[in-house]
Amino acid sequence: MKEPLFGKTLAELQELVVELGLPKFTAKQITDWLYKKPISSIDEMTNLSLKARELLNERFEFGLTPYTKVQASTDGTRKYLFPTIQDKFIETAMIPERDRKTVCVSSQVGCKMGCLFCFTAKQGFQGQLSAGEIVNQIKSIDEVEEVSNIVYMGMGEPFDNLDEVLKSLEILTSEWGFGMSPRRITVSTIGIIPGMLTFLEKSEAHLAVSLHTPFHEERQKIMPVQVAYPVNEVVDEIKSWDFGRQRRVSFEYILFEDLNDSQKHVDELARLLSGLKCRVNLIRFHPVPGTPLKSPGEKTIQRFKDALNNKGILTTIRASRGQDIYAACGLLSTKELVK
Repeated sequence: MKEPLFGKTLAELQELVVELGLPKFTAKQITDWLYKKPISSIDEMTNLSLKARELLNERFEFGLTPYTKVQASTDGTRKYLFPTIQDKFIETAMIPERDRKTVCVSSQVGCKMGCLFCFTAKQGFQGQLSAGEIVNQIKSIDEVEEVSNIVYMGMGEPFDNLDEVLKSLEILTSEWGFGMSPRRITVSTIGIIPGMLTFLEKSEAHLAVSLHTPFHEERQKIMPVQVAYPVNEVVDEIKSWDFGRQRRVSFEYILFEDLNDSQKHVDELARLLSGLKCRVNLIRFHPVPGTPLKSPGEKTIQRFKDALNNKGILTTIRASRGQDIYAACGLLSTKELVK
């Protein structure tokens, strides 16, 4: 099986062309074809010499992977199914809004974090995605030319696949790559502190942290990561980081009936996040088979939002999108698919 070119950085391609005895500038020509132009084969790289294309074809393939299935929601959300190198599958959601199209990408096949409320967690962990497989989820959807924002909130924990996630961010934001502003990209984590700190240092993309309750024992019951990385330590690290004027940090908070939706949770959240310029995104829980958790009513959700805003914490309710095709938060899973 030939190695894919798609997913390689400019530095990697510069090493590669020197190894092949080609001029160093060939690497920049290749990145233009890989990331800026609508082609899918090495033979279409027409400003490369015939010799260069032959040498590349001997060892490499272009490396794009087309989707095998797409589902459309009544609200316009589209869910794409992609095969992976390990003969597994991943899901990617494209969420249209009035002035933007956001792609929600996966970073792993399944997930090993075991959060009680997440359908992907029921799948278990089945493999890491390469940087090329992450970026392919943007390059190979029908809306590639219209993508305005990217969120790493699909299947998997991004900081459990840190090197490939950082590499994919480099491809997306570099001038030689997709040239996207990092301010249009958000990476979500459940709070793996070492990976989070490396990400903050090496990337300029926004950070989102899945919080879901400010109380240690409660969070431990629904998010096993709390044992290794308690949320108060996660928040302390974030408070010590200079985010600058443009970079944002947000906290994701799924509301569960009679678990994390009371005034005491509002009070403790306000205490935990005190002094931090941030936003809290409230998310409606979408029922997951095999969990006892339920979503509170709309009045409770609205009351929780108002109470946090009254405490000085900017809080919004995220619109649920794509629920009818299992594309909404926490519903992505390819457990049942066998290639």
